[in-house]
Amino acid sequence: MDWKLPLNPAAGGRLLRISSLTAFALILLGDFGAARIANAAPLQAPTAWLPVIVTGPLIGLAVLGLPRAFALGRRVVGAVTISLALTVWTLIDSSGLQWWGALETCGLLFLTIRTTAHAWRPARATAATVALCVAVLMLPLRSGSWSAFVAGGYILTVALAICVATGCALRAMELRRERAVHDVRQAERLALARDLHDLIAHHMTGIIVQANAAVTIQGSAPDQVDPLLRNIARSGTETLESMRRLVGVLREDNHAALRPGDLLTELADLVSAHCAHTSADASGANGANGAFDALDAPDASGTDTPARLDVAAAARTARLSPEVEISVLRLVQEALTNVRRHACGARATVRLDAEPGWLRVTVTNTAAPHRGTAPAGGRGGFGLLGLRERVEALDGTLRTGALPQGGWQVEAAFPLATAAADVLQDHGQGR
Repeated sequence: MDWKLPLNPAAGGRLLRISSLTAFALILLGDFGAARIANAAPLQAPTAWLPVIVTGPLIGLAVLGLPRAFALGRRVVGAVTISLALTVWTLIDSSGLQWWGALETCGLLFLTIRTTAHAWRPARATAATVALCVAVLMLPLRSGSWSAFVAGGYILTVALAICVATGCALRAMELRRERAVHDVRQAERLALARDLHDLIAHHMTGIIVQANAAVTIQGSAPDQVDPLLRNIARSGTETLESMRRLVGVLREDNHAALRPGDLLTELADLVSAHCAHTSADASGANGANGAFDALDAPDASGTDTPARLDVAAAARTARLSPEVEISVLRLVQEALTNVRRHACGARATVRLDAEPGWLRVTVTNTAAPHRGTAPAGGRGGFGLLGLRERVEALDGTLRTGALPQGGWQVEAAFPLATAAADVLQDHGQGR
């Protein structure tokens, strides 16, 4: 069942805070009303009013995470201390009506859920949960009646069992999520390591071939040795850049090698494939022609095709490292896949632009023309997380989010290849 809940984390956080504050105020009003109905005067029966005006609000604030300077452990210790202290005071001074305090009770129960679900060590989480359970089960002692203590203890025991089970379920879900995130990041690092390994092997092969050629022709054509040496220096610099990114990343065995191709051609192929998949009434050839037309004429309208590729003049002449080329392909592929899954029928635009030191890749899509059912494969994938890991491994940045006018945007910035080899080449030419 798809409840169509908002996916914006900021909106969800605001909704949760507003709901919590509303519940806080309503329960507090209920406590005031119950204390007034009992005709308990604050000065004559302080133990009846302290849960309403002191312990209840303080524990409620602790559940809401206030004050922020105090960690959850300190808030748990404070809540348990003031609750047990008031219970002991009630046993010593039993004059007047003893009122539990609904806000204090609910606060302790919800604090039990937060404590059980928190990612503490098992021993610390168990100790904090036991302390909260003791504080909750001691609340019926304030009534001064054995029957009320038995009935209240039974109800609170059931409530505590539900809260502890809920907290354990949330803790297990969070552990599974963290494990899935770790697996996705590790898989993306291994994929990047495989790509870099193959690219470095390619560069080293070129260096060896050029070095052998220089040795061969140094006697017959010495004027051709200097250009070969400059090419070797440039290839060596690119290889060192790739090796720097490879440090600390492990390579998985038994994986087919990935070879980079011409970036613009392969991007056009990706856009063509996207057009072929999303246009039921268009042939694959028409989709490819639309993609290459968009590549050759970035200013064309392209509104009749599901996707278009725009490449700025600066991006055409930018010198990219091989690992950046492969990462750009992976990013565009993942973004277009998400468009097909989550915004079927929307138009997508892939744009490449370059500025001093950076290559910017932007994939935007319009809002889906109609709201469909759940996407194929379900929701909650880790594709964007893997992209972020890959981009950040290359010292780049990735931003994703909804557009104000509807639709979605994925924007990444990759560092351009170092110019150290160019400087070395210019220096060699100027000698």
